[in-house]
Amino acid sequence: MVAAASVPPGAETPPAVVLGAGYAGLTIAHEVYRRSKGTIPVVLIDRNPVHVLRTELYEVGRLASSGDSDAAWVVPLAQVFDRTSVTIRQGIVQSIDLATRTVLLDSGEQRFRSLAICLGSVAAYYGIPGAAEHTHQVYRLSGAKRLAAAIRDIERTSNALPGERCPRFLIVGGGSTGTELAAEIATTDWKAIADPAARPPAVFLLTGSLPFLAGFPPSIIERARKVLARSGVTIIPGLNVTRVEPSRVYLEDGSALASDATVWCAGLEAPHVVRRLPVPHGKGGRIVVEQTLEVPGHTGVFAVGDVADLRDPRTGAQVPATAQAALAGAGTTARNLVARWNDRPLVKFRYEERRVVVALGLGQAAGAVRKVPIWGSPAALLKQIIQRNYAHSIEQGETPSTLI
Repeated sequence: MVAAASVPPGAETPPAVVLGAGYAGLTIAHEVYRRSKGTIPVVLIDRNPVHVLRTELYEVGRLASSGDSDAAWVVPLAQVFDRTSVTIRQGIVQSIDLATRTVLLDSGEQRFRSLAICLGSVAAYYGIPGAAEHTHQVYRLSGAKRLAAAIRDIERTSNALPGERCPRFLIVGGGSTGTELAAEIATTDWKAIADPAARPPAVFLLTGSLPFLAGFPPSIIERARKVLARSGVTIIPGLNVTRVEPSRVYLEDGSALASDATVWCAGLEAPHVVRRLPVPHGKGGRIVVEQTLEVPGHTGVFAVGDVADLRDPRTGAQVPATAQAALAGAGTTARNLVARWNDRPLVKFRYEERRVVVALGLGQAAGAVRKVPIWGSPAALLKQIIQRNYAHSIEQGETPSTLI
């Protein structure tokens, strides 16, 4: 195992550096400060000066009606850490040198004694021609805003479409993001947002070779399928996309679907800066970590959230790349980072999914709390409450503890 770099006498101790101010990174920075009572210097680095509520970016109807305001989807980092000694540094990570314990940013270098890599994920296009160039995505706020604006503009001019054709929107990927987005587009009142003459959209959800909502409990899958059908969403299973053009998507059986806007929700992978690190990698370039979430062979370096590849030793199942799992892993990482800093034993991360809820359009959702099913408006209300509680806690400078 590579030992932490020694500090020459009289030299300033490098800080604990957290890369990424998403759900995991924000929590780690806050928890390391709290657990160490401010004795461990913490630097939080992100390309943006705000924390984005990424789990709410599927709400394109609300985005389309919000104008240019991002206020409902972001929290300024300066506000979150106002009452702490955490240093916020804005910059884009260019490379990470684990040997010299240095991060290269577009704005300079940052040394570290301990490191938490929480850089999230990016859309995985699997080399499919045209997928990156001709699709939208909702994994970043900028992408979600562009999609919302595009749908609004298409709806505004929908009465000019030939015959009685409705606007056609294709969602590629039948996981939770694709499902929530399809339901949102299908149930949004576009007449109120875009134009009174707007035609209701035709929404198609292409699940590919993976089953619809793969990995979710059967009760949630069946409920979601019924609600989507009532909302007018057409699910097309079993066929992978082979090529994407600006107004057409081709499937592996040779068929093609016309599209006014196509959204890519077919999978995620680690960012390039993570994939090229000289460490063990798993699916999608994620970093294979120890049960403590430490990177093998690199003392005091942790990978958390979407960038981490970890299997539950009890079940063999992979810990999911969800905000809920990221928050859980962040708590363990903060504890272990402080322990490693003070030469104390580390603890193992054990993940238990407490709840899962999939939004299914206006006032509808399906989920389970401690494996107890919950449907309809109560499930939708539960999701809203949890999201609002999370946003409120970080706005008040408190450590977030839970999220769907």
